[in-house]
Formats: sequence, C-alpha cells, structure tokens
Amino acid sequence: MTDSSTKYAVSPLPRLSVAPMMDWTDRHCRFLHRQLTRNTLLYTEMVVADAAIHGDRARLLGFNASEHPVALQLGGSDPDKLAEAVRIASDFGYDEINLNVGCPSDRVQSGTFGACLMREPDLVARCIGAMKAVSDVPVTVKCRIGVDEQDPEIALSDLARAVIEEGADALWVHARKAWLEGLSPKENRDIPPLDYDRVYRLRQDYPNIFIGINGGVPDLNQALHHLNHVDGVMIGRAAYHNAQILADADRLIFADDRGPVDWDAVCSAMMAHAETHIATGGRLNHVTRHMVGLFQGVRGARRFRQILSTESTRPGAGPEVIAQAFAEVDLAGLTAAA
Repeated sequence: MTDSSTKYAVSPLPRLSVAPMMDWTDRHCRFLHRQLTRNTLLYTEMVVADAAIHGDRARLLGFNASEHPVALQLGGSDPDKLAEAVRIASDFGYDEINLNVGCPSDRVQSGTFGACLMREPDLVARCIGAMKAVSDVPVTVKCRIGVDEQDPEIALSDLARAVIEEGADALWVHARKAWLEGLSPKENRDIPPLDYDRVYRLRQDYPNIFIGINGGVPDLNQALHHLNHVDGVMIGRAAYHNAQILADADRLIFADDRGPVDWDAVCSAMMAHAETHIATGGRLNHVTRHMVGLFQGVRGARRFRQILSTESTRPGAGPEVIAQAFAEVDLAGLTAAA
C-alpha cells in the first residue's frame, strides 16, 4: 500500500497510471490490472460528487484492498460538495483524490464539470482548495491543454497556476484539446492533434510539481520516452484493450524485477474474485468482460476470447469458465518469452 503522506512532488520514482475510463475501470478491471502490475497507479471511473454524497457509497466507492495504490476521480464544480465527497471517500482509504477537468462527453458537460471547467480556472482552484482542506492524501487534477478555441499556451498555464497556488499535488495533462462544439467525444480522440511538447513545457515551468502526461500512449516504450520529459505517464485505451502490456510495467517503469507475472496465479486470483462476486449476486461476465484484451498475439488468444465472450454470459456460468479459457493459451511460451 502506498504511503499516503508522500507527495508526488518528492516521489523518487517515475510514475505510470491507468487512466480513469467511464464504464471500463470499475473494481473488476482494477483487480485484474493489479494482478499484472504491483506499482502502477490505478484510477476509478469518475464518480460525481452528488452521487458520492447521496448514492450507494459501498457500490460507488468500495474497492478491494489489493487494488492499492488506487486513486478516486471525482467530478463536480461545487467546492462544498466536492469537499463533502472527499470526506466521505476518506473512510475508504484511497491513495489519491483526482478532480476531472478533462472529460469532453455531453453527459459531463451537462453537469458543468469535466473539460468545460478549463474555461474557469478560478473555480477549479476553489474546488481544489476545498478538497485539499479536508484530504489527508494527495489531491490532483486531470485536465486538457485547452478547449475549443482556447490558446493552449494561455489556457493550460492559467489553470496550472491557479490550482498549484491552491495546493494541487500533481497535474495529469491530456495533451489534446477537448473540442466541446462540433466534434463528438469519439472524434475528439483523434482530432485535433496531440501536442506533447506543450505538456513538456509545463513541466519546465513547474520543476517542483509532479506533471504527468496522457493521451495516445500506445505502449511502455513510448511511456519511457515521455518519462525523459515529465514525471508520470497515464495510459488509457491501450492498457484496457491490451492489458498484457501492464505485465512489463514493474520491470520497465519501476525497476522492480521480482520476476515475470505468474499467469497461473492470475487465473486463480480471477477465479476467486469472480466466485466472490457471483456469491454476492453478480454475474461472471461483469468480471470477464475486462479480460478479453489479454494475450494479444499469443497462441490460443482467439479461443481464449471466444470462451470468455460466449460462455461467461450463459445462465449459471461460474469461475470454471476462466480456467477453461486460460487452458487454451500457450502460457508456457508466454512465460519463456518474458
């Protein structure tokens, strides 16, 4: 478990994290990712402050202790509500609290939070100040370099200055503008172009603050390149669709060489996790839907995906389906290659 008193600004290690992704990085996804990497910071899906205050807290905020280090991402724009959400979350033991100032979806915009807050750096700063006042762990911001017609040189600097003055411990910057008008969130994944250099320049402006980069990072090799310029790298869709890349993260990113991933142990852990979930009323495919991205390019991977996709949705499907799927993969060859 991460020492929650350690601020990112003095972290001795470059950092890797898996981005918060709505409908994807739930507790089952994070449990899987933790079987592959001991050190990578994992993020929850965004939880709206109102939901944390008024909703089912155990369902929205609960997580398995093995997920540490794990960060909660909150969405909102009301400083008082965000502070209350942080108070509530503190009982669950997160290692970091993050404010969403980057998501461009219509659902987020309608709630006046996410990327549209790039236009209101003073409001974001008040939110961070309120969250910091009640948090015992780092409070961070995930933002864009700008939105719509904003000049990224000005917009990102204004936001960074405002939140750092209020004590933000780190900024994770998605190196692409959010386009809130005229593009769908899907189109915004590729348009406009990424501008990594803008994030690198922000790091030069704030050498004593942790600056992490996000957006279009396909693998750990590119992550290592970015770590020559910034303090941390956040991987999103690539880590979800090809989760196997996380199996090399501890060795390549954290210099933690405690040996390769034990895939038999991963199988056993996921079976036990699924059994617990099913026993509490859940379904197997809630767990296995996050596993289909394993083993790309490995012999037996196609059959692995077929079994998980078809058998896990059948009535009464149990953890044995996971064992059946793993049995189709050339795990011996995979371990030898590692």
